[in-house]
Amino acid sequence: MARMVTIVGGGLAGSEAAWQAAQRGLKVRLFEMRPRKMTGAHKTGFLAELVCSNSLGTTLVDRAGGLLKEEIRRMGSLLLALAESCAVPAGSALAVDRECFARKVTETLESHPNIEIVRQEVTEIPEGLTIIATGPLTSEGLSAAIARLTGRDHLYFYDAIAPIVVYESINMDICFRGSRYGRGTQEEGDYINCPMNEEQYYAFVDALVNAERIELRDFERELEKGVRAGKHAFFEGCLPIEVMAQRGRDALRFGPLRPTGLIDPRTGKQPFAVVQLRQDNLAGTLYNMVGFQTNLKFSEQRRVFRMIPGLEKAEFARYGQMHRNTYIFAPAVLEPTLQFRTRPDLFFAGQIVGVEGYVGNIATGLLAGWNAARLAHGLPPLVLPRETMLGALCYYITHASEADFQPMKANFGLLPPLEQPIRDKRARQQAYTQRALQTLDRFLAQAAAEEKAFGWPAPHTLLSKG
Repeated sequence: MARMVTIVGGGLAGSEAAWQAAQRGLKVRLFEMRPRKMTGAHKTGFLAELVCSNSLGTTLVDRAGGLLKEEIRRMGSLLLALAESCAVPAGSALAVDRECFARKVTETLESHPNIEIVRQEVTEIPEGLTIIATGPLTSEGLSAAIARLTGRDHLYFYDAIAPIVVYESINMDICFRGSRYGRGTQEEGDYINCPMNEEQYYAFVDALVNAERIELRDFERELEKGVRAGKHAFFEGCLPIEVMAQRGRDALRFGPLRPTGLIDPRTGKQPFAVVQLRQDNLAGTLYNMVGFQTNLKFSEQRRVFRMIPGLEKAEFARYGQMHRNTYIFAPAVLEPTLQFRTRPDLFFAGQIVGVEGYVGNIATGLLAGWNAARLAHGLPPLVLPRETMLGALCYYITHASEADFQPMKANFGLLPPLEQPIRDKRARQQAYTQRALQTLDRFLAQAAAEEKAFGWPAPHTLLSKG
């Protein structure tokens, strides 16, 4: 088999896959249609552009998302290393300056001698060794080609992004800095908090649920009947805030507006509800409204969100919006190696396989790129142990029933039970984490020994040799 791989899609999964395959000696042709053809959510032509939140989630290793980060760190993830180099304050989460991160990914891949980046839309699935990593905004032409290949219609759900506010327009005489329970990298805390009393909160909720929403575009209306994930056609992990508010007047203050662990220094008390703003760039000039994914009309966003104390004169650098996400029914067509069952030289990776979250996308891209290289060199592709978080995610997306399948983030519920049940939640998470990392280290050692004949370094040392 020729030691050449074609990768379609320059998002998180495709970028990580390209680097992993190139580091293992494959020639890579990475196709990205932007900026020649833009999507409804992207703003630049950079690779790995983050279009929703700028947060990659928790850094705490004994949390599911933190465990997945630690796993791909040990596996030599390029994108995780670059994300950490572009980090902005976010308490115990890893949040990044979007432009810094995307620019570094683009420059790193453009400078790799084994990678050729082709700015062109792909409308048919290429022949030969291929990775499809086009993500949730796969173009209509390629979507149709994938549908013909799978023999099944795509599954659809709607996703939403949150607004970004200009820092200078935030009234810091009302808002205060602080992280929950005093966590954070700065004394004053990493988040800006907009406190609400009871009257302000309920007035805001009433306005929110009655606000006008953006009408679905034609192609989204046509596909609306095919939406199958989450209640009311939305993915539960990224609900528009107005949809959450419809579930009950107190739903938000027990959700993204919960005040737990936050004390307003002006009153010495916990507010009734709190809207949190998270830094969105290194300069600290832009702040993301945490949990405020929305499909409200832009004029309604200005009107309703300016009801939030401290945001009365807010300037919006970006309004929230909703878009259609696309993914395949992976259990019917993929192996845990991320290979297509009837065409072993074709891999899928990223959100299109039904893995949710930035780190999950990076992780599946890493595995697809690594496995493509192994296949090209005559080695069997790897199936990660189910005791690892990435292994459990790959098992879920390839074994879930049609009735149960929906996009899935890392969570401890995916892992096999511990031999000895542990009642205490924190102790149980720590036990899962310890087992996962010990299992992964043994697995990586075995893979490295197997690959030594090809002159490859161990996976976790690839980054330092890049």
